This record gives sequence, C-alpha cells and structure tokens, in this order.
Amino acid sequence: MSKKTQKRAWQRMLSGRRLDLLDPSAVDIEISDIARGIACVARWNGQTKGDHAFSVAEHSLIVADICVDMLPDISPELELMALLHDASEYVIGDMISPFKNALGVDYRQFEERLEAAIHIRFGLRAIPSVKDKKLIKKADLACAYYEAITLAGFSVEDANKFFDRPQNLGKSITAKLEAMRPLSVKQAEAAFLKRFEQINARL
Repeated sequence: MSKKTQKRAWQRMLSGRRLDLLDPSAVDIEISDIARGIACVARWNGQTKGDHAFSVAEHSLIVADICVDMLPDISPELELMALLHDASEYVIGDMISPFKNALGVDYRQFEERLEAAIHIRFGLRAIPSVKDKKLIKKADLACAYYEAITLAGFSVEDANKFFDRPQNLGKSITAKLEAMRPLSVKQAEAAFLKRFEQINARL
C-alpha cells in the first residue's frame, strides 16, 4: 500500500506520544497533551463573546467547581473525574450535541473507549458509577446553561427552553458562573494543569 493510500489512525502529540484513536492506550496519554488540546478547543463552535474562545479546559474547571459546590465533601477521585469529564475532546474536539446525535452510537462508543483509557491513565475507575455520572452531568448542564446566557447569546427565555435551569447552587458559584469570561489558551492551559496537580496531590 502506498503512503498516499495508507490511512493513519494515530495522532502525534506534542509530548511525542502517538495515540491510536481506534485502540487508545493509557500509556500514550499525558496530562500536558490533554491540557494543551482542550485549551485550544472552543465550546459552542466558537460562537461565544469575548476576545478569546471559551475553551473546553475552562469549562472543565468550572464543572469541577460546580461539583465541589454540590458535594462539599467530594473525594479527590470524583473531583478529578469531573475535571477530566471532557478530556477526550483533546483528540476528537468538542462536537455539539446535535451532531453527536446525528452520528449515533458508534461515535459515543469511540468516545467512551477514549474516556476509559484516560481514567485508567490517572488511576480512576474506567467506567464511573451511575451516581458519579449523574453528579458530573448535572454540573455539566448547569455550566452549559450559564454559558448559554453569559457567553453564547441565548436569552434567559431561550435557555430555559433548551436547558434545565440549575437549582440549589450556592451564591459563590452562581456569581462565578454569571461572571464567566473566556481565558486565553495559555491561561486556560495553565489553570487546568494547576488544578490537576492540586487534586492529584490529594489522591
């Protein structure tokens, strides 16, 4: 097979790792690659206000904050799982939900395999419990609601139609959500890595 007809299914990372997308291995996953990748990936397909794109890295930090707000005695394992809940997007990008739905189950299975490899790499259970998944999803949706009205141009009325309005969030985290502003790539990358190291030190 010629070079032109060969299909490459791995991606070279800045760390030098080669991640096989069809069979992702935990040994080929580095937190520096994740941080850089998701700091460069825009939420909402880039359709947000501000001088920078609102990145998946910044979203992940806020989701972890919301989980801590909802569960003050959260374990470091669950907090790390929340921080890494969209880590697979360092490879596959942030596909909007309607496109994921159009692609169907094969895409979701691919995403789940990559997520499992990431969890194993950082000492987490490959598949989160149903309870843990629910908490992270609730925080994810709460963040999306505030992103919609704060950054993505949704009116409160429209946001209430398409997203569940968050309930019972603390005043501090609500104020943070209402004041969200996109960080630069370098700022988001550094903040994500710092939070990872803080959580990892408690494991």
